[in-house]
This record gives sequence, structure tokens and C-alpha cells, in this order.
Amino acid sequence: MLVIEQLTADGLRIGRFAAGPGEAWCLVGGNGSGIEQFCEVVAGEAVGCRAKRLSLPPDLGVLSFKRQQSIFEAELRKDDTDFLDRLDPGTPARAFLTDIDRHRHLIELFAFAGLLDRGYRQLSSGQARKLCLLQLITRGIGQLVLENPYEGLDRASCAELDRVLAGLRDQDLGLLALVNNSADIPDWCTHLAAFRDGTIAVQGPRAEVLAEVTGWLAHQPPLFQVTVEDFGQDRQPEETTGANLVTLRHGFARYGEVEVFAGLDLTIDRDDHTLITGPNGCGKSTLLQLISGDHPLCYANDLTLFGRRRGSGESIWELKRRMGILSPDLHRNHHVAGSGLATVVSGLFDSIGLYTRPSEAQLQLGRRWLQRLGLAHKAQQPFRRMKYGEQRLLLLARALIKSPQLLLLDEPTQGLDEPNRKALLDFLAGIADRRLTTIVYVSHRPDEYREFFRRHVRFA
Repeated sequence: MLVIEQLTADGLRIGRFAAGPGEAWCLVGGNGSGIEQFCEVVAGEAVGCRAKRLSLPPDLGVLSFKRQQSIFEAELRKDDTDFLDRLDPGTPARAFLTDIDRHRHLIELFAFAGLLDRGYRQLSSGQARKLCLLQLITRGIGQLVLENPYEGLDRASCAELDRVLAGLRDQDLGLLALVNNSADIPDWCTHLAAFRDGTIAVQGPRAEVLAEVTGWLAHQPPLFQVTVEDFGQDRQPEETTGANLVTLRHGFARYGEVEVFAGLDLTIDRDDHTLITGPNGCGKSTLLQLISGDHPLCYANDLTLFGRRRGSGESIWELKRRMGILSPDLHRNHHVAGSGLATVVSGLFDSIGLYTRPSEAQLQLGRRWLQRLGLAHKAQQPFRRMKYGEQRLLLLARALIKSPQLLLLDEPTQGLDEPNRKALLDFLAGIADRRLTTIVYVSHRPDEYREFFRRHVRFA
């Protein structure tokens, strides 16, 4: 049983919360509501936490964005690529799991049986998320806390996850899911609670409080307040390159001997706003990495960007100067020291971290973007100490700050609540309508398939 009484922490106040035997909870809250601080409390990571009673089960398992990031950084520290004649794939997936034979059915249900010998760094962000969940479940925990469990998962994986969690609930495993969007409230939960202004504002049986919980979340004001005019006024004159931005002929990608996709033909002309969908691990993110130059096979492919064939003597920095990029991979790799302002301004230099002294005009531009995101007060706060949703908004500003010709967005709304997701998509629709950039957008969420997308690339 999980019990909290009279708790205070940075940005969080809780009178009483208890998740008892036989109860499966879903806690709902927007960005800045206090829900991320709650996750830190139950994970034992909250700073300055004081409580009359804080009773956590000894066999508690927590799957959070922070936990996934710590695993990723541990894998980076063990990367031996520099000492090998190939890319180090990372720790095999099977090494993360306990008693594989006993949990074979669960592994197959997650469509993970064929991935057990794949290295951690060869997994997509969605596959890595499933592996972290399997790691906790196979360890034999008694209570499971999940922060935004559906983020990064395709629809089939979400359905699989729901079946697994419903089965675990029936086996008396305690479940507590934390979500930012009412559409992610699972059917298996028996109780709901809603965070607002740093406290639990309502809680109770699902049937009694569902309408109140969903109504509160939908009417929260977004932090994302960027307008089409904001994007346009900072726009730099475009270089003349013709209408074609991307041409890929018989495109392919692989990691070691593992083929990701092959025979892909893709043409993106100016204003060809493109939606890319498909299951976890099919190559959506890899495709964007080929375009951005962040995958080593970009030179092996027949790829033309902005009218120039890759490998014809062009500089990657010349190309990236015309791109704005946001992806889970970029977010994971943003583990360097730096403030909120430095993170945003680094988009002008296409670097992870700020290594060039910016001009005062560039710093002022960065401050304007922080103001537009409602994060001006975070200018000097270290990026790594911010909440996941705040980090995501800063990386959005990093991608947008130079008003690029080509905007590559890979699941950009991860960690954002409904109002911020809607505000971002409305903004993208506006800049698409004004023909201010060309958008390439990867998503697993059907509610993000907007009309401004002119083409839809579906991976199998």
C-alpha cells in the first residue's frame, strides 16, 4: 500500500493520498501541475521533501523519463565504438531481463522475442521504453508506477501494454499511472486523481470523478504561446535552391546486420508537409536521422538535400543551418551542462550544448523565445534540472529559433499536456498555411494527423 500524508516538496503539496489493495490508479496532470514532482517523490528523488507519513512499498518499481535517461547515459559510458571496427550496439536486451524462460509469454506479448539479442543502442525509443517496463515486471515487483506509459508507443503496443497491465492488476500487482493527457487514461484504472497548482485537487473512484478530471485538464492554459508572426519576424532570407528539399532513391538503413528498411523512395518539395507513421522500430526516426545527417549511412544513400547530393563536398553545417530538428534521440543526447537560455540559443549553432560565444542579439532572440514559452524565469536554470515537459518545450524553441526552411519533428509532443499539444499543432498549421517552412512530422498519435499534411508516409 502506498500512503502519503501532509507532504510538501518543491512545487508540491499533498494532504493525503492512498493507493490501497485492489486499486489501480491513474493520476492526471498538465505541465507544471505538480505531477512530475509526485513521480520524483515516489521514486525517492524529490529534493527537500517533508511528510508526516510517506509509506512506499519495498517492492516498488518506477518507470519514468528520468530512469530511461539514466539507463541511456550508462550505456553511453560503456560505448566502445572508438575501440572497435564497428558501432558498439550496447548491452543486449536480454541482459536487462530476469528469468526470461518464465516470462516468455510476456516477452512475446510485447513483440520483443526477436529483439532479445539486439543491443540497447539499436532499439528505437519505443522499444527501449518497452524493455525498461519488461525489466521491472520480470524483476518481480509488487507495485508499479508508470510515468506517461503510452508515450513513444505505437497503437498496437499501447493495446498490448493495456492487456498486460490489466492482467497484472488481476494478479494483485499495484498499478499507478501518471499521464498528461485525458486520452491516455486507461480502461483498467479503478481510481482517478487530478493535479492542479501543485496539489491533488480531486481524487476518487473513476466513475465519480472522470468528468471533472477530464474537464480540468482540457481547460488549462498552455505554456506554448508562440504565434505565426513570432516565427515569421525572426526568419532569415532563404538561399535559392529550387523547390526540391529532399530526394531519397532506393533508401536503406541498417544497424550492423539488422536491416531497418530498404528500397524507400521519397521526394519532399517545398510545402510538402509530410506525416510519417508506423510501428515501433520500423525506421521512422532513422529516416529523419538520414535527412539530418545524424546517421552514418547518410553518405551511402542516394540522397539529395536542398539540391545538393550528399557526399558532393557540401558541409553538414551548411545543410543543418537550414533545418530545425527535435527528436527523442536529440533529447536523450542533451545531457551536457547548460542553462535554459543556452539550450535555446544552441539551435543557432546546431550543437548539443553551447560552445560558441553568442552575440547580444542572439541572446535577446533566445530570451524572446523563452518568453513565448512562458519559461523566461528558467533562463539560467540548468536544463538537466528541469521537468521533462519543460525540457521538451525548450528543445522545441531550439528547433524553431532560426525559422528553418525544413522542420524535422520526431514525436515533438512527448511529455506535453493537451493544451500544449494543441497549441503546438495549431502553430504548425499556421506556419504551414503561411508557407513559412516545410514540416516533416513523425507521430504515433492519430489525434495529431492534421489537415495541413499533404502526404502520409506509412511504414509497415
